[in-house]
Amino acid sequence: MEKIRYAVAGSSGRMGRTLIEAIQQDSGATLAAALEHASSPFIGKDAGELVGAPCGIAITADIDAALAVSDCLIDFTRPEGTLLHLQACKRHKVSLVIGTTGFTAEGKAAIAEASRSIPVVFAPNMAVGVNAVFRLLDVAARILNEGYDVEVIEAHHRHKVDAPSGTALRMGEVVAAALGRDLDQCAVYGREGHTGERPATQIGFSTIRGGDIIGDHTVLFAGIGERIEITHKSAGRMPYAQGALRAGRFMSGREHGLFDMQDVLGLKE
Repeated sequence: MEKIRYAVAGSSGRMGRTLIEAIQQDSGATLAAALEHASSPFIGKDAGELVGAPCGIAITADIDAALAVSDCLIDFTRPEGTLLHLQACKRHKVSLVIGTTGFTAEGKAAIAEASRSIPVVFAPNMAVGVNAVFRLLDVAARILNEGYDVEVIEAHHRHKVDAPSGTALRMGEVVAAALGRDLDQCAVYGREGHTGERPATQIGFSTIRGGDIIGDHTVLFAGIGERIEITHKSAGRMPYAQGALRAGRFMSGREHGLFDMQDVLGLKE
């Protein structure tokens, strides 16, 4: 079986370095290209040196040259950059794994449109454990569908620029769907001042930013006399990288389509 040739966007960042390390550890994968913005001080440097294992792949800002030698691009950067890369993937017929969060409705529509031409895995969280939690939340919400208030609490490092996290929002979407609610109508993002009593159908979100927290997520079902908490805590970024490589393998041989990690893991009914 031929190795999948991966390009990594944002290769010098925290997630980019983890992706490079994961690719080097995966016998079915090879690093074909490493991308950074044109003003990055890492341009021209060996991408493998970022993780202490030189590989002969120079970091570049030339997306077209990078995709010309790649089967799949993995992108955990910013929405504006990811959308530019999306168009390049369409030109080169290269599959795309999107771990970027914070897209507008227009950005999500652009991703959906591109998936008619190329395969795309677009998921707020690539970790296998988190996707198991999504299924657990669906089951829990269907059981706890009366008399329980739902709150989503998430914590990330000080450098994260969007809030709530894409994972927290997806957790809210899963719970809302299981309860037959529209998250856009029932979500509240933070509370302050005289808020009045909590509406029974409300789903609350609380955000913490500080230090080097990789990512903690808890969904609280608060009833009378009991509380049920479903929690996932990340101790490192490698689970996200390994999930992204699994997504890349899932798309191998597919011509187009929009997928998420529930598809990749075979969890959809």
